[in-house]
Amino acid sequence: MADIKKVLIANRGEIALRVIHTCKELGIQTVAVYSRPDAHSPHVLHADEAVFIGEAASSESYLVIDKIIDAVKQTGADAVHPGYGFLSENAGFAERCKKENIIFIGPEPKAIRLMGDKTEARELVTQAGIPTPPGLKSELKDIEEARSVADDIGYPILVKAAAGGGGKGMRIVHKKEEFEASIKAAKSEARNAFGDDRIYIEKYLEEPRHVEFQIMADTHGNVLHVYDRECSVQRRHQKVIEEAPCALLTDELRADMAEAAIGAAKAVDYVGAGTIEFLVDKHLNFYFLEMNTRLQVEHPVTEMITGVDLVALQILVAEGKELPIKQEDLAINGHAIECRIYAEDPTENFLPSTGLLKKHRVPTGSGIRVDAGVEEGQQITINYDPMISKLSVHGPNREIARKRMLRALDEYEIAGCRTTIPFCEFTLKHPAFIEAKYDTHFVQDHFKPENMQEDQPDKDVALAASLLKFKKQSQPESEALLENGTGESALWWKNRKGN
Repeated sequence: MADIKKVLIANRGEIALRVIHTCKELGIQTVAVYSRPDAHSPHVLHADEAVFIGEAASSESYLVIDKIIDAVKQTGADAVHPGYGFLSENAGFAERCKKENIIFIGPEPKAIRLMGDKTEARELVTQAGIPTPPGLKSELKDIEEARSVADDIGYPILVKAAAGGGGKGMRIVHKKEEFEASIKAAKSEARNAFGDDRIYIEKYLEEPRHVEFQIMADTHGNVLHVYDRECSVQRRHQKVIEEAPCALLTDELRADMAEAAIGAAKAVDYVGAGTIEFLVDKHLNFYFLEMNTRLQVEHPVTEMITGVDLVALQILVAEGKELPIKQEDLAINGHAIECRIYAEDPTENFLPSTGLLKKHRVPTGSGIRVDAGVEEGQQITINYDPMISKLSVHGPNREIARKRMLRALDEYEIAGCRTTIPFCEFTLKHPAFIEAKYDTHFVQDHFKPENMQEDQPDKDVALAASLLKFKKQSQPESEALLENGTGESALWWKNRKGN
């Protein structure tokens, strides 16, 4: 296979920009695609070329295979990088690229299809000797059979969609009386989200930790792992904070899980970057959860502790070349933590908080990385994922990385929408996180919005005082900012004037 000269990134936001960065370093030309609201987004401005592909709805733009293929042909790109989300795990898209002689920077369609179907994946890894949580190994065919299995494995159980992920089509069933209603609700949500209402059930594990292994494989039969990440801090079954490596794992457990991860990848003749996700219970038993056949959102923490550019390796493997590193070349160096900065309101069950991004000043300094897909002056809309950026830090050990992250979060300035920054600060200061004794129930067990807000009035009053300090030099601006504001500082100013 020839060297790649031009890559079209079939995505948007920070991941598109991330791919562009590596392509530029490799001397590869880049093509961005964009919907109407993304016309002035950073990924469009930084690419060498850009092609308009439709209106705001992803169903009219980023998810339309014909439009992506047409953009490739129009620009003469010889490869497509799908990023994550959208078409990244669409076997039909990978097949279409193959048919059109376009290099798909990802695995073969067969691997995407096998691992994308959760029940097929469970059956496959079970045959390979990799443990899965007790429960049905295939999709639910008969509700009475499922009820019998649920009785055997014991409540609580987890009902999950066979065709999807991201928490959709998932229900925790705590008692027998809830079983039938939960099955119906899960099937309905799965049908609406994925067009496929197949579900399966498994044992809901005690104090589960979400631990995953980064896999990289080439076309020459080489498969290696790029160590582990913990992703247990989640809301609505979606990750918010990740760290690498996982503080829970012993050397022996890490080795066993890595071996299982490599085994799962080999079972589908995997090629490219992928992630094997596991659940680890309180007894340190681990179970296969799923495989994501793409680059993960949280890949920066892996890059920070290993020094490996995963996107560069993806491109190299897609060119048909052999991986330039072997397992013994890889080692864990220090600790990294990533916080996803979402435009969401943690005090309102993490509902999206849209609006104009009036200020976006990122933290700087040693060991800090910010992957952002939006800039100051842009709108945060309801059309796409509300993530503003990924803030990642690296330190020589976990505690230094934790303190560095707190410093970075404190320096991060965003105005115009509410964000998950206060929640991230709350989490990193919580004893359960400090002691690395947390699980996927962290939010429901520990998070109380009123606790998160305790020190906010002090910060707002400090802001008001700072503005008043410069009142003489910039009186109209400072007063206008306070008059138009809605936070504690604005209320403080208005009360002050009223008195």
